[in-house]
Amino acid sequence: MNAFWTVLWSLAQDIIIAIFKVPPPKNQPRRPYGRIAVVGAGLTGVSSAAHCISHNFEVVLFEAAPQSGLGGIWAHVNSTSSLQIHSQMYRFHPAVFWRHAFPFQDEILGEITRIWKEYHLEPRTRFETPVTSVRKVGGHWLVNDGSEGPFDAVIVTVGTCGKPQWIHLEGMPNAIGQDSDSSSTTAEPQTDVFTKPILHSSELDSHAVSEETIKGKKVVVIGSAASGVEVVETLLERGAGEVVMIARTDKWIIPRNFFFNTFLACQQPFGREMPLSFLFEPFLKHWHYNGATDLLPADNGLFKGTPIVNDAFLELVRSGACKYVRGDPIRLTSSGVRTNIRNRGSKCGSDGTEETIDADAIVLATGYERPPISFLDPSLFPEGYQRPDLYMLNFSTEDWSVLVTNSSFMSAIGTVGHFHIGIYTRILLTLLMDENTRPSPKDMKLWVDTVRYVKHGAAGGPLSFFTYGESLIWLIMFHFFRPSRLQWFFFIMFGWGMRTKEGKREERPIILSL
Repeated sequence: MNAFWTVLWSLAQDIIIAIFKVPPPKNQPRRPYGRIAVVGAGLTGVSSAAHCISHNFEVVLFEAAPQSGLGGIWAHVNSTSSLQIHSQMYRFHPAVFWRHAFPFQDEILGEITRIWKEYHLEPRTRFETPVTSVRKVGGHWLVNDGSEGPFDAVIVTVGTCGKPQWIHLEGMPNAIGQDSDSSSTTAEPQTDVFTKPILHSSELDSHAVSEETIKGKKVVVIGSAASGVEVVETLLERGAGEVVMIARTDKWIIPRNFFFNTFLACQQPFGREMPLSFLFEPFLKHWHYNGATDLLPADNGLFKGTPIVNDAFLELVRSGACKYVRGDPIRLTSSGVRTNIRNRGSKCGSDGTEETIDADAIVLATGYERPPISFLDPSLFPEGYQRPDLYMLNFSTEDWSVLVTNSSFMSAIGTVGHFHIGIYTRILLTLLMDENTRPSPKDMKLWVDTVRYVKHGAAGGPLSFFTYGESLIWLIMFHFFRPSRLQWFFFIMFGWGMRTKEGKREERPIILSL
C-alpha cells in the first residue's frame, strides 16, 4: 500500500510540473522587460527570482548571510526539523519534486538549492550583502549605494523568522540571551542562578550540545508553539529521560492529514463560517484530542490563529512521555524553573500555584524575531497601512512596485509556501508590463479598508488572520476590480501565456473572451 501511495504521489507531482513549470531560459535574457531586486535568498526569494527569470525579467538577489545561508530559516534550523504540513501544501515553486510527504531540513534545502541553480540564480545572487537602503530616484529603485544599477521593482522576501528570540528570566546567567550592549546586563553578583545548560530550540544541533546534555536527563521546554512541540519530539528521540513543557497558552493541534488540512483551509473566508465550519472543533475534540482533552484551548477558537500540525505530540502527552504544564515561568532557580501553574481556561499571569519544576537542562522554544524592513522608506507604510494591513496583504499601499511576499504574514490556516508565491510575483510582473492594470494608492487603501470593514467581527483579526481559501478569493477578485486585468488571468493564476520567441515577447498572454 505504501508503494501505491508513493507512485501516486510521484505521478501527481509529475503532472503538476508538466502543467505549471515554466522552463528556465537557456541564455541570458536578450531584451529583459525589466530589472527586479529581490531582498532575501530564502525559500520565497529563490522562488520569486526563478519566476521572474522564467518570464524574461532580470533579477539580482541580495542576501546578508554567506552562501551557507541560502534557504533562509531552513539553513538555520535543526537537522531534525521537518515540514509539519504535507509537502503537497509546500510547493514553493512548480518545479519542486518531493521524495517524502513530510521532508526534513536536508531535502528542503536540497530543493531550494536545485531551483536556485536550475534557474541560473548563482551569478545573480550577492551573498554577504545586507540591504541597508532601498530608495526611489527618478522613477527607479536603488539598493544600497546603487552599484547594481536601477531596478523597476523590489520584492522583499525576508520572511517572518530572523534571529533566535531569547527571553531573559531572573535567575538566568547574564551572558545567556543578552546582547553585549544590553542595558539589563549587570556586574552585580547573581544569586540562586541556574548554571546547567540553557539552549534555544535552534541550537539542538550545536556542537556544544553533547549527548550527555540530553540523554537520560530531565529537560524543561519553555514554549508551546510549533517549535516547542518539535523540540519535545527531538529530545525524546535523543534519549531524554523526562520532558516537561511549560505552556503559557494552549495551541490548537490538528492532524497531519492532507485532505483534512486542505478542507480546513477553505473555511471561514472573510471571517464568516462556511456550512460545515462548526464541525471542525467538535471533530478534533472527540477524535484527535481523545484522551488529552485538557490540552484543548478553552477560549481561543480554531479560526483565530495558526494551528500546530502534528500527529505525535498528543500521544506523547497521553503516554506520559511528556508532561504538559500550563503556566507562567517566573524565574529560574539553581534547581529549575519557578512556575505559576494555572488551570485550563485561565489567562496568562492570572493567579495560580507556584511550584519549582526541577531541570537538568532548559530549552527555550521562544521562536524567532521578526526581521525588520526598515531599509525601506517609512513613507511606504503610513499609519494604518503597515504590516499586515497591506494591499492584497503583500503590496505597499503607496507604491505597487514594492512587494513583500510572506514578509507580512501573521497567522493563517493554509500553506506556508505554495503557488501564491508565483501568483503574487506574476501580479507584479503584470503591473510592470501593463500600466492599465496598475492600482493607485487610493485604490489600494480602499481595498485594505474594505477588507477591514467586511472582517471587522473576525476573531483572528481582519488581515492578521486569514485562510488559504480567503486568499484565493482575493486573488480572483483582483482581476475584476479592473477589467483590463482579465486578459492576464491565466498568466497570473497559472503562469500560462508569457513565453519568449527570438528575444521578443508575445504582445498578449492567453486571453479570456470578454
